[in-house]
Amino acid sequence: DTKVAEGGLNVTLTIRLLMHGKEVGSIIGKKGETVKKMREESGARINISEGSCPERIVTITGPTDAIFKAFSMIALKFEEDINASMTNSTVTSKPPVTLRLVVPASQCGSLIGKGGSKIKEIRESTGAQVQVAGDMLPNSTERAVTISGTPDAIIQCVKQICVVMLESPPKGATIPYRPKPASAPIIFAGGQAFTIQGQYAIPHPDLTKLHQLAMQHPPFTPLGQTTPGFPGLDATTPTSSHELTIPNDVSGPIV
Repeated sequence: DTKVAEGGLNVTLTIRLLMHGKEVGSIIGKKGETVKKMREESGARINISEGSCPERIVTITGPTDAIFKAFSMIALKFEEDINASMTNSTVTSKPPVTLRLVVPASQCGSLIGKGGSKIKEIRESTGAQVQVAGDMLPNSTERAVTISGTPDAIIQCVKQICVVMLESPPKGATIPYRPKPASAPIIFAGGQAFTIQGQYAIPHPDLTKLHQLAMQHPPFTPLGQTTPGFPGLDATTPTSSHELTIPNDVSGPIV
């Protein structure tokens, strides 16, 4: 265990981090220079999930010492960002560096320990705050583990978490968490539907048609009409149907 904690054991691990867009931008750096430097100096493989999602998964793979080095560089970069943000700020207390790990739920029990003994031990020995989410991340069997503190406290905390993960491998199949793209906002103007993409409003013909149909047929039962349905319709009135193709990324806002 001591060898693992000191990074002396050549065991390959994969650690997943959940980051917001701004945090990912900080890790990537201008023209990818920051993440390139982190890869070269740590020796770890650092991959960032694709897509225009509010959240991204950063996967760090390599021997334990390479992982600890990568985490050290990430924590120091975040602290640098915090210091920069406080330069012209009126905030007096410095916020801690915060990282969110994505851990298989089957390993969280070992991380918490009986009666919370293990997580208490990690908090006390490292000085970091550690919180294990009670619920699994959407459509997955993983939970978020939030670590806050100084860069040094975070490194020590990650080392102890790695020891737990090596001692207690995941049980059963793990369904990894995959962040979903943000749904594009929809606006209706002048009888047309538009999806907002960046600074532009893009016409959406299918949604426009749906909007027009909705305006033609009030969905509520008019006053005095006992049978729910559209005005003037009865069992003998022929009805018409309209087939629309609605992309997955905009079906949520419609519902």
